[in-house]
Amino acid sequence: MVKRRLGKTELMVSEIGFGGEWLERHPEEESVELVRYAGTRGINIIDCWMPDHKSRDIIGKAISGQRERWYIQGHIGSTLKDGQYYKTRDMFYVKPSFEDLLERLGTDYIDLGMIHFVDSGKEWEMIQHSDYLEYILELKAKGTIRHIGISSHNPKVALKAAKTEYIEMILFSINPAFDMLPSSEDINSLFMESFDPALKGIDPDRAELYNTCELNDVGITVMKGFAGGRLFDDKRSPFGAALTPVQCIHYALTRPAVASILCGFDTKEQVDQALKYETATDDEKDYASVIASAPFHSYHGQCTYCGHCKPCPVGIDIAMVNKYYDLAVTQPEVPQSIRSHYDELEHKASECIECRDCESRCPFEVEVAERMKKAADLLEN
Repeated sequence: MVKRRLGKTELMVSEIGFGGEWLERHPEEESVELVRYAGTRGINIIDCWMPDHKSRDIIGKAISGQRERWYIQGHIGSTLKDGQYYKTRDMFYVKPSFEDLLERLGTDYIDLGMIHFVDSGKEWEMIQHSDYLEYILELKAKGTIRHIGISSHNPKVALKAAKTEYIEMILFSINPAFDMLPSSEDINSLFMESFDPALKGIDPDRAELYNTCELNDVGITVMKGFAGGRLFDDKRSPFGAALTPVQCIHYALTRPAVASILCGFDTKEQVDQALKYETATDDEKDYASVIASAPFHSYHGQCTYCGHCKPCPVGIDIAMVNKYYDLAVTQPEVPQSIRSHYDELEHKASECIECRDCESRCPFEVEVAERMKKAADLLEN
């Protein structure tokens, strides 16, 4: 299993992780075995946002005796009230719920302590001056949580977090359908039956979020990478064409700053299906051709770093040049980190001979030669 660095946390996480949401709907012994099986296949990061006792007990039993092999993404503010899930910043609920998480998982620390589910800008601002945040910072100071993250579905809120010094990583919802949608404080907007026909390509707020995370070394773990399975069905997909799990995984893992996509699993077979990504061919990973030829919502003119442009006759890594250009062009001046990464490329944008062979292969009809000129002007001067 390929491991990726999760931003400034420095944790090396498996690029495919385990989203624990569905554990409670199966017999405990079966789910414990499922988590253990995922671990034997190289998965080493698991998300536990769930406040229910069964889910937490399952994870605790599954990692018993091998705690050091797992990175736990544990949520603070996901609680139970009258037996039901209750998101809150009220310390009357928050502290006992977090202590319960530690006890049921059989651990005295959480690797990634998550500020749970913030989609409202007003709520984000409230948190900055709260005893809830003081508690989280205190947990970090004590080593009870090793790193501080946040989960959000709203790119504007996540962007604020990415610019905040104490945030080290973000759990964010990423897939090619959600990436078209404008910012919203209503999570239900992600699951509309139909999308606005005018939506085309990656929403600017989302592009800015991914670029900012890359620049600020804020790692991203991905939730809802399959849009609840909707992208597997051409009748339900907003593109009018079906994608495979491998294609969805590749899309998420090719976004800037992304280290791991957390998949929900019901069975060992589903674990195996996701892990086919590790040995998949370029053709099997190719989401770009599907989206480009889909009946609806084309990404026309936008580079998605898919690599269809290869090979360049002079050896330019076109996708990486485009990525560094996109990261740099939004800044007042080119960040030194981006310039350093660009300088390490063996072949530079200025070496483009304008043969345009790459343009004939690009499924999104990106004007590559023109972008190489712009990249050379920005990154080499």
